Amino acid sequence: MNSRRDYRSNRAALFNGLEEGGIRAYSSHEIDEHDNDRAIDGLQDRVNILKRLTGDIHEEAEMHNRVLDRMGHDMDASRGVLSGTVDRFKMVFEKKSSRRMATLVASFLALFLLIYYLTK
Repeated sequence: MNSRRDYRSNRAALFNGLEEGGIRAYSSHEIDEHDNDRAIDGLQDRVNILKRLTGDIHEEAEMHNRVLDRMGHDMDASRGVLSGTVDRFKMVFEKKSSRRMATLVASFLALFLLIYYLTK
């Protein structure tokens, strides 16, 4: 069935130059040139689409890289803050009186959370 369509489209391309009162004959060279020009135009359109698509992909990749770089810098900054906090906790738990105070605070916090969940 496709071969019949191809035959019709090729035939229509060949006899497209019918004029009233006469037939304009095309040489095979003119037909080949016309087909080549159409194929070149089609390829040029596809190349332009692919060029725009690759440009968009490039921009998207650069944007994601910038976001990841910022996220990495933010993670480094938060790592510094957390390491300072951990160092302070280590200092607190090295002293016995501080350890008792921390245990007391943790106990009150656990008791508060238990009462909160029981009343909920």
